[in-house]
Amino acid sequence: MNLRMRARRAGPTSLRTQLLSRSLIVLGLLLMLIGALQYILMKDALFRNQADSLALQVRSIPAELWQPDREPRSCPAVPNNETRSDHSGQEDRPLLFLPNMSLAMIEAGGHYADLAVDNGLAAPKLTAEAYASIMERFKERQPIPYEVTENAQGDEQIVVFRPYGKPDSPSGMLQLGMDTQPLHAVLLRQLLIFGVLAIFAMAGGIALYLPLLRRTLSPLNRMVETVERTDAGNLAERLPLLQGQQEIDRLAESFNGMLERLEDAFDAEREAKEQMRRFIADASHELRTPLTSIHGFLEVLGRGAADNPEQLRTALPSMHGESKRMKKLVEDLLLLAKLDRKPELHLQDIRLNQLLLEMEPHLRMLAQGRNITIQALPVLCRCDSDKIKQVIYNLFHNAVQHTDSVTGQITITVDKTKDLAVLQVGDNGSGIPKEHLPHLFERFYRIDESRTRQHGGAGLGLSITQSIIDAHGGHMSVDSTVNQGTVFRAEWPGIIP
Repeated sequence: MNLRMRARRAGPTSLRTQLLSRSLIVLGLLLMLIGALQYILMKDALFRNQADSLALQVRSIPAELWQPDREPRSCPAVPNNETRSDHSGQEDRPLLFLPNMSLAMIEAGGHYADLAVDNGLAAPKLTAEAYASIMERFKERQPIPYEVTENAQGDEQIVVFRPYGKPDSPSGMLQLGMDTQPLHAVLLRQLLIFGVLAIFAMAGGIALYLPLLRRTLSPLNRMVETVERTDAGNLAERLPLLQGQQEIDRLAESFNGMLERLEDAFDAEREAKEQMRRFIADASHELRTPLTSIHGFLEVLGRGAADNPEQLRTALPSMHGESKRMKKLVEDLLLLAKLDRKPELHLQDIRLNQLLLEMEPHLRMLAQGRNITIQALPVLCRCDSDKIKQVIYNLFHNAVQHTDSVTGQITITVDKTKDLAVLQVGDNGSGIPKEHLPHLFERFYRIDESRTRQHGGAGLGLSITQSIIDAHGGHMSVDSTVNQGTVFRAEWPGIIP
């Protein structure tokens, strides 16, 4: 637990913190982008509106205020009838009073005069090329946009222009400007208001987002608690699959699948350990019987029975039989070990009907008087002939052991279905109860009480048969009816057309 807490402290921040911080970063960037767009659009709108207002004002300025050959008249913009002289020494003209504004006159010849330099704002002066371009546009009657420029003192102004004289050939133009500082003050105030509202919006978003985030991550927290409760002894717990979130549902489904695989693996491991325990116990029991018998006969011989021909004739065959039985058991165990590891098959093109006919004399000798029926259709397949022979011998020997020597009937059939070779060995013995059928191919499994046997066996024949058929990629099955008989069926791929 301490290591887990240390790992949590030393590891990265929680998912909730990461989601919240990244959401705030995205929200902040969006608000900054909105603020920048708002500043640009508002600035453009304010400057356009101010330019339109200046255009109306410059058109309303009386001509006698700026033309030297016109008689002055009273004007609200000229307080106390103040006059001044122009730069040419002509008679005085009314003095303009334009706070935070500038007014200049530009003649067609290029002469520039600042009309409000004494009581207004110094007018900015554009280049001669700029004035010439504006004059040409006036002649062509094109709209003139406003300009934002600075005067000699560095004051930024927004200026508009108005021609005077003949429409087709204006003799000059007026330039009316206004300080942009009030406009920038309005923009700054709006940005400040937007920033304060954005901060409140982010704070309110955090207050609303945290409960939603906590509720959204609650299924994930439940999964963490379930995982912490899961161990090798508790693999049966499962997560609900429908929690309202597609990603969490997919994760729960994957986790449940992992738990099922782990549970199956642990069950298989326990079953394998149990089978190994039973296998070792059964093998030990099977080996102990002949060893005990041989040991007993050797003790008898050691006590002087070797000098007694009658006892010697009795002991030697018994010892030989027990040794053969033990040798057969060891060979079967070695064969099973090879088949379990990686079976080596020598595949050849074999005609199963001919293979069975070659084995017929030996099979009839092993039958010991039982009636044998062989039904072998022409079947050509690719298989290991020695291993298939062993399958036939094992199944036939099993049928011989569990049928009557007088009334016993054994049928061997070779057939094919599509791409599978089929081998069937049936008998008319006492049959096998259904509860024993799933265990027939287990090692050392025997049903002595249900079928009459003349010779004891270790219970490895059917296990070897199934391992050989599995090595060929095939399948073993059994069908049995009590008091009627049993049919073993082996089928494997490899049919050659």
